[in-house]
Amino acid sequence: MKKNLMKLSTRMGKVFVALALLVTVSNVNSTCLFITHQPELPADYKKLRKF
Repeated sequence: MKKNLMKLSTRMGKVFVALALLVTVSNVNSTCLFITHQPELPADYKKLRKF
């Protein structure tokens, strides 16, 4: 049972990492409708931009 739980947590961890990367990429490539509310992004996210 413990082995199965570890396998499940490893798989779910990989899914969460992929989901976090997708959300980050979509956030970097979009802008806020209200210009004054656009937060500053760290410099590391510039390599994820598509434009």
